[in-house]
Amino acid sequence: MEKIKCIFENKVLTVRIIGDIDHHSARGVREKIDYIIFDKKPILVLLDLSAVEFMDSSGLGLILGRYTISKDIGADFKIIRPSSNVKRILDLAGIDRLMKIEGDDNNEAC
Repeated sequence: MEKIKCIFENKVLTVRIIGDIDHHSARGVREKIDYIIFDKKPILVLLDLSAVEFMDSSGLGLILGRYTISKDIGADFKIIRPSSNVKRILDLAGIDRLMKIEGDDNNEAC
């Protein structure tokens, strides 16, 4: 089962997704993250993908949608610590041309 863990500190929202992101799970994860973004109104959203081993096109849609929502409320958006499998998908999709991707899954947890 997919879940998220959030930390909101100093107007920075860190969202760690745990589990695979596919068409079965993306909607619930999207809704949870959107609620938190609109409730907390961060200035920076960090999407931690270190605990995601599989992601399909639904995951890309999830990322792009949260990027758009963050920009709409004036927040910066960054992907942090993607697992190697997810990093490969992000690279193939050209996500790094749109948003920042930092770190890898070998870094210490947030």
